[in-house]
Amino acid sequence: MNQVTVGILGFLTIIAIVVTLFKSKTLPSIAFILFPSILALILVFGGYYTFKDVASLIKDGFKSTGPTAALFVFSVLFFGIMTDAGLFDVIIGKLMKLVGDNVIGVTVMTAIIAIIGHLDGGGASTFLIVVPAMLPVYKKMHMRKTSLLRIAVLAMGVLNLMPWAGPTMRAASVLGMEAGQLWNKLLPIQVFGIVLALAHAVLTGIQEKARGAGLNGKLAQTEEAVEVEAGQEGQLGELARPKLFFFNMILTIAVIAMLIWDVFPSYVPFMLGVGISILVNYTDIKLQKKVLNSHAVPALMMCTTLMGAALLMGILVKTVKVDDVAIPSVVSCMSALITMVLPAALGAHLPLVIGILSVPLALAFDTDSYFYGMLPVMISIGEGFGIPALPIAISMAVCRNCATFISPMVPATLLGVGLAEVDIKDHIRSSFFYVWGFSFLCMIFAILVGIIPA
Repeated sequence: MNQVTVGILGFLTIIAIVVTLFKSKTLPSIAFILFPSILALILVFGGYYTFKDVASLIKDGFKSTGPTAALFVFSVLFFGIMTDAGLFDVIIGKLMKLVGDNVIGVTVMTAIIAIIGHLDGGGASTFLIVVPAMLPVYKKMHMRKTSLLRIAVLAMGVLNLMPWAGPTMRAASVLGMEAGQLWNKLLPIQVFGIVLALAHAVLTGIQEKARGAGLNGKLAQTEEAVEVEAGQEGQLGELARPKLFFFNMILTIAVIAMLIWDVFPSYVPFMLGVGISILVNYTDIKLQKKVLNSHAVPALMMCTTLMGAALLMGILVKTVKVDDVAIPSVVSCMSALITMVLPAALGAHLPLVIGILSVPLALAFDTDSYFYGMLPVMISIGEGFGIPALPIAISMAVCRNCATFISPMVPATLLGVGLAEVDIKDHIRSSFFYVWGFSFLCMIFAILVGIIPA
């Protein structure tokens, strides 16, 4: 079986997964397991891999997503305990007094928190800061959770251009230059992107207000009875710990600070937080079991998705060696297939072409394969048309970054949708065309200021 066939099969697998999810035929975890497994069987019977190779690929996939699964479990438990203890009720009360019934104020605040939270370049940590803080506000004001995610991911995508963020560092290493030097070229686009992210937050606030969101909006009148019938008041009264508010606040700040400190694996702060918080807030072992059991279902559901993603990542992205010679991964074959099609017709305008295609490609390529696999090939193609490497790298970095956190190939995306209680298909459906349009505007700005050639 040749690499062209492998690349075609890879694209068919991605298309099958996306179509299945968008048509709500099955859960993401099932799609992530079944379709790559079918691909693996075809590759084995086609002689491209052996069963031993496939086993090695899957093991490597689990190594990359295992820590994210642990992070999700303990972060869900920690924030669940803090919610049950009433920490966020107090914070939400303060936020509600600050913004009142201002839906636009809530959306802009979401974007600002995401921008500040993503200064460390960590997608998982930003989701863990933004979503638990703002999700209760969105629920109380009858705003869509998909809007919360879209505002966050667009702001995060812009901040992901910082020199210490993964995509910029990867692009700089391929170019053989310092990440700070590349960032200086990207800085005008980043400033424009931040303004655009805030404008999008305002637009989303206007849309939410138009559909009746707000404390006194038309949705509040129709949904209020449902909330009262849900009857969480008694449970909250039993589990709330208002006297421990300051302790819980300090503990939460300490956990987030330890996460940003980035010395320990990201799941360690939450493991410690869960242990400390449940012992201090609930001394009765029966209450401890009740609290943990109440948050077990969402944690388990998301873990199955992450485990499915581990298999997906392993079979599509990871590389296996035979006699110290690496067999090209499925994603590498997909990348090579793209390069076979582009140069003949569109190579002279390669920065624009790759900029336009970056958002759809983000759904199929993880960050490493995108920058270390596709970027060098695109640079070599550009050289044949007299196009410098820098504008190609900038186009790929800027436009792809916009779509980083809607890609199921990025583990932080799965964490974000899990925290926000949103299906990944709904997140992609809600965000895809906004993100794509956002990347177009950033690229047009880069062309107008002369960073990318027309």
